[in-house]
Amino acid sequence: MSRLTVRIAAAAAGLALIATAASATTASAAPAAGSAVIHESNAFFQQAAEAGIVAVPLPTATAGYDAASGLSASFPVTDGTGSIRDFFGHVALGGGLLFVDAKTGRAVTFHQLSFSFDDWAVTAVPDGSTTPVALFDPAGNNSFNYTGTTQNLSSDSLVLDAAGAQYLNTKLRTDFFVAGQSVGTFNVAYTPAS
Repeated sequence: MSRLTVRIAAAAAGLALIATAASATTASAAPAAGSAVIHESNAFFQQAAEAGIVAVPLPTATAGYDAASGLSASFPVTDGTGSIRDFFGHVALGGGLLFVDAKTGRAVTFHQLSFSFDDWAVTAVPDGSTTPVALFDPAGNNSFNYTGTTQNLSSDSLVLDAAGAQYLNTKLRTDFFVAGQSVGTFNVAYTPAS
C-alpha cells in the first residue's frame, strides 16, 4: 500500500470515528422540553365569539377549559436556546393556531410558533409563508424562576401585538383585532437541551 493510500484510509477512519462519536453524543443528549400555555380569558372569548371570531389550537397543541380562567392552549416545547432571565434566545413550540371569522367565512392558520426572549413576543408563521408574524406580547407583571434546569415564566397579561392585529384583520377581513388588546395570560416552563 502506498503512503497516500494509507493516509487516505487513516483519514477516512478518523472521520468515521468523529462522526460516530458526534452521533453518539447527539443521541444521548436530552432534547429541549416543556410547554407554553396561553390562557384566553373569558372576557376575550366572549368578545371574540360575539364578533364571530374563534381561535383553535392545532395538533400537537392541546386545548383545555376551566370555568374560572377560560380556554387554554398548551404548546409543547420542541427546541430552544438561551435564557428567559437573560432575555436571550427563544423557545420553539409544536402545534399551530387556527383563527376563523364565521361572519366573513375567512380563516388563517399558523405553525412554527416560537417565543422569543429577545423580542419578548410569541411569533408564528402563516401557512404558505416563510415570514413570522408577532402575534402576542407578554405584558403586565412578568415573573420567572428556576426549578433545577427548568426555566419558568409567568405573565399575568398577554396582549395582541400590533403586527398580529393588523395581519389578522387583513386576512380575516375584520376590524375586531386591536394592538394591545388583552387576550389573557401566558406561562412557559422550558428545560433547555442537554
